[in-house]
Order: sequence, then structure tokens, then C-alpha cells
Amino acid sequence: MKTLNVTNNKVKYLLIPIIIVLAGVIMYFVNGGFNFDVEFMGGIKMQVDMQGAFDNQEVKTYLEEKTGINPIIVQKVGDGTQASIKTQPIEEEKKVEIYAALKEKYALTAEEPMSVNSASASFGLAVQQKAFLYTLIALLCILAYIAIRFEWRSAVTAIAALAINILVMMAVYAITQTPLNTTFIAAMLTVVGYSINNTIVVFDRIRENMRGFNAKKGVSVSEIVNKSINESMGRTINTTITTLITIVLLYIIGVASIKEFAFPLIVGVLAGAYSSIFVASPWWAAWKEAEIAAKSQKK
Repeated sequence: MKTLNVTNNKVKYLLIPIIIVLAGVIMYFVNGGFNFDVEFMGGIKMQVDMQGAFDNQEVKTYLEEKTGINPIIVQKVGDGTQASIKTQPIEEEKKVEIYAALKEKYALTAEEPMSVNSASASFGLAVQQKAFLYTLIALLCILAYIAIRFEWRSAVTAIAALAINILVMMAVYAITQTPLNTTFIAAMLTVVGYSINNTIVVFDRIRENMRGFNAKKGVSVSEIVNKSINESMGRTINTTITTLITIVLLYIIGVASIKEFAFPLIVGVLAGAYSSIFVASPWWAAWKEAEIAAKSQKK
């Protein structure tokens, strides 16, 4: 079987997540930021059965003109006949006014919307701060664990790969305008754990193959890392595929809340497997070889 030379092509492999992240940054500014759910930005989220097909922009424009509330975010959910309507924090009578306007224009038969959830702006800010704090704590714990089990260079490259995973997930959210809420945080922390497990599997194989390593014997760190990656790649790919089968099925047959959790998991699992193979290990090899070269020059 042909050995995949990952270390020699590490820059090319890194370009793929970089391009995705750059596309996310562009779409972030094009769309005016992330599509924050009410849990993050505060406000109300109303789900309405429109009893037929509708146009998001038409409903948005109509409601803003009719109620004077701006901005109003309208998205299709469920089978495409249900609308998710989000606004900034508003008074109780405004909620009634929104639904009354919809009933009038679209001849809705239901007396009330399917659901109405609300959160204050201060609550949304607190959720964002806690999400950032818990993610930072998780990354610091992982950094300490890998530094103890392997070495600090392994910890740094592993955390860099995790950061790329998170940036890719956020970029996909910016591109697709998927609502960003606490479900994303739960999925992100799940992916962080899953991704670091894949990375540790590769690093563990590298450590085994590096035992007795001597640069004078003519075997380079890159060769050892390539061998280790190829030896552990089958396990990583098989684990990723079996995990994705379950998550994709959940996304296909699940209700809206399950889909919100499954979608970032799908993106994160793919990004995690990719970074474990093509980012963390080859860049660790480059760093290690630079260190060996610097020591040999001093001698």
C-alpha cells in the first residue's frame, strides 16, 4: 500500500480549513454577523404554522411594516410550512400584535402560535460569557493533559488543531446562517472531546515509533510521523464513518431540536478527523525537526 506523505504536503492540507474559515469571515460580514438565537441575543422566538408555503422575506417585510418592530428574523422550519420568527426583546402586547398580523394576512386558523420563547438581553449575554468560559476551561484542561502525557509541543499543536475545528464549525454557521444557540456550545464541547481523542491516537503511535529515535541513523521525524499517521489512519477513518452514520440518521429523522444538535456534530466530527490526521501531527513534525536542526547547528 502506498504511504501517504502528509508532512511534505502539510501546507496544502492546511489551506482547506483556512479557505473555509475565510469564506465564513466573508459571509459573516455579508450577513451582518451570526444568526444568534434568542438564548444568545435575548428577545422572543415564535414558531407559527403558516399552513402552506411562504416567502421568508415577504413575511419579514410585512411584519416590520405592520408592527414597527425592526429587525425581525424569519426562517422556515419543520416541513417548510412553519415559520420561526425572532425579534429583540419586546412587550407582551407586541407578541400578540405579531401573531394577529399573521392571522390577518395569511388567514391562519390557529388561535395561538405553536410556541413562544423569550429571554432577556442580559440572560443572552450571560449565556455567551459562560459558553466562552467553559470552552476556555476545557481547552486549558486538554492542554495540561496532553503536555503531561506527551510533551508541550504536542499540546500546543493539538490545541491549534482544536482551534481550527472550532473556527470551521463557526464558519459553517456563518455561511449557512444556522441559529447559534446553547445547542451549538454542547455540540462544540462534544466535538472537542471527540477530536482530541483522535489526535491522541495519532500522537500515541508517534511516541511508540519515536522510541530509540536517533537523527544520526538517517531516519527523519517526518518519516516516522508519516508512518504513524498511515498506521492509525484506518482506525480514525473507521471511527469517523461509524459515528457519522448515526449522527446523519439523527439529522435526517430527528425533530428540529435534534437537527440543531446533529448539524454542528457532523461538521465538527469531519473537521476533527481531518485536523487529527492532516494538521496536528505534520506540524508537530515540522516543529520537532526545526528544534533538532537548531541543536545540531549549535554543536
